[in-house]
Amino acid sequence: MLWVKAFHIIAIICWFAALFYLPRLFVYHCQANAEGDKTGSERFKIMERKLYRGIMTPSMIVALVLGIWMLVDRWDPYFKSAIWMHIKLTLVILLIGYHHLCGAYLKKFAADQNTRSERFYRIFNEAPVFILVTVVILVTLKQPYAG
Repeated sequence: MLWVKAFHIIAIICWFAALFYLPRLFVYHCQANAEGDKTGSERFKIMERKLYRGIMTPSMIVALVLGIWMLVDRWDPYFKSAIWMHIKLTLVILLIGYHHLCGAYLKKFAADQNTRSERFYRIFNEAPVFILVTVVILVTLKQPYAG
């Protein structure tokens, strides 16, 4: 099970790296569009698509499959009463939603239909940081626990 846990953590690191980088690419893509840089815009479309399809989505899938594997393998009365685990799982669901929202924004950029500002994407880019910090604290401290 330690191998599963190790690869789960690796997948999470890859997923978060992409979750942090894709919205940053959106910021630069907005700048390229504002400057009328068609070549740059096309380059960002390729980078965004490859990041989303080649790294971000596969990493998410591996992280989820391995996470579910560990959860099913270790599901016992402890986890049923571990409030921290329920909070963590809720945050994971929110993160999956964020992932798909990134995919929706990617499609808008690909179709040259982005209506969001560079500033929006700078702020949007910060959301996964809060989830990451919270999840790491929950998993490390294993609190709150109502057992």
